[in-house]
Amino acid sequence: MHGLMHGIPIALGYLSVSFGFGIMAVKSGLSPLEAAIISITNLTSAGQAAGVSIIATGGSLFEMAVTQFVINIRYSLMSLSLSQKLDKSFSPLKRLIASYGITDEIFAVASVQDGKLKPAYMYGMILIAFIGWVGGTCAGALAGEFLPAIVTDAMGIVLYGMFLAIIIPPARKNKSILFVITIAAVISVIFKYVFTSVSSGFAVIISALIAAILGALLFPVDDKEEEQ
Repeated sequence: MHGLMHGIPIALGYLSVSFGFGIMAVKSGLSPLEAAIISITNLTSAGQAAGVSIIATGGSLFEMAVTQFVINIRYSLMSLSLSQKLDKSFSPLKRLIASYGITDEIFAVASVQDGKLKPAYMYGMILIAFIGWVGGTCAGALAGEFLPAIVTDAMGIVLYGMFLAIIIPPARKNKSILFVITIAAVISVIFKYVFTSVSSGFAVIISALIAAILGALLFPVDDKEEEQ
């Protein structure tokens, strides 16, 4: 029950964001069913947005695989960290099932809980968040087929609004984060308007890697900060 209750705010947030993804998917040429399947099998906003973009532009499977790896590698790190808080009743199979639903928001809520996490808690939170994400996608995809273009265009930016809401607060506090975000944005714009022959998937990969490397070189983590 606690997991379900803690997952309700996450589900409500997912509902609005995934509604925008559903509209985006339909506008990119996918059917509502295909949009729903993507949300059911992925559960990753940034990965899904990039994936739909690659599909729409006819990108290769290799491009899709590398893009998803770069964007979603953080989930592996989150899972490794969260595994230290899991109760002993988590068998390998139960851990595998729980790993499906590890998102940024679920990780954040689960990691601050006191004591060990039980399967019922994790499954409850994942289930309600899953319903919000997939339900919003289906609603957005269906609405995208009937709503006028002026409305779907407005709702289509919801997903990007969420990304901005994630990066702006830490960027205001940390100049290294601001630098990395700015570099990635500048490189993305260059690919968009100068190197137009480069596909969107590889543009994302190259932008992320260059920005991350420059950030690591110019703003290395101090040993004292690392210990804290």
